[in-house]
Amino acid sequence: MTASDWRKVLKQFRKKTVIREKYIKHNKPKTRTTGIARKKCERCGRYGAMIKRYGLNLCRHCFREIATDLGFKKYS
Repeated sequence: MTASDWRKVLKQFRKKTVIREKYIKHNKPKTRTTGIARKKCERCGRYGAMIKRYGLNLCRHCFREIATDLGFKKYS
């Protein structure tokens, strides 16, 4: 079940508040505390290969594109 699926069903329970609350309690996806999907790239939105050092929060692809603008130099 994706995150959008459980919200679509809530339209059916607009007037049935007790059933709606119970449905949300058991079907709402949990917030992630660990793992790859916890952080996204601030520039493109990818999940994997994050560079969090120095507070960059960029994926490796975006970092390669803008590294020289940020002041990083490539050695070798």
